[in-house]
Amino acid sequence: MRETTAVLVLVAILGCFCGPARHAHAQDGKKVVATRVGASGLRLPRFVSLKSTRVNVRKGPSLDHPVAWEFNRIGLPVEVVDEFEHWRRIRDSSGSEGWVFHSLLSGRRTALVSPWTKEKSSIPLYARRSTSSVVVARLEPGVLGSLLTCDGSWCNFSLDTVSGWIKKVKLWGVYENEEIE
Repeated sequence: MRETTAVLVLVAILGCFCGPARHAHAQDGKKVVATRVGASGLRLPRFVSLKSTRVNVRKGPSLDHPVAWEFNRIGLPVEVVDEFEHWRRIRDSSGSEGWVFHSLLSGRRTALVSPWTKEKSSIPLYARRSTSSVVVARLEPGVLGSLLTCDGSWCNFSLDTVSGWIKKVKLWGVYENEEIE
């Protein structure tokens, strides 16, 4: 009986470290992403960006697998959700998943402005971390920019010609509980 209990406890512990990433809820009710470590030694899941203008996304982790689709936008944020040797299983902002060779990904942090928004609306980019500060730009959904820093609820977001502060909940490419320095 003790051996069976010990095995079940060990399986439960290993499941926490080796199983797929899970979502849990903190005491305040916010969703928290549980992490694990991939073959690279880096945490999963994590956000990265595309290093090249053309990136083939395959149906499996090898060149033997067919190309499912191709990305044509350098710097696009993607979420690494799994790893197999030198291949990374990624998820894009629409939820589509596929496999990409690791050298086509960059650790540079980028984000998309509200890619889930279908209506024509603009999102304010503020001079400071306050909705009462000056609006320096109005960004359309799908705009791509660089993440400079993020705190609990704001990110310093940079485009080619302008930078400012945007509410973190308006971005895809950074986790709700993540801070970037």
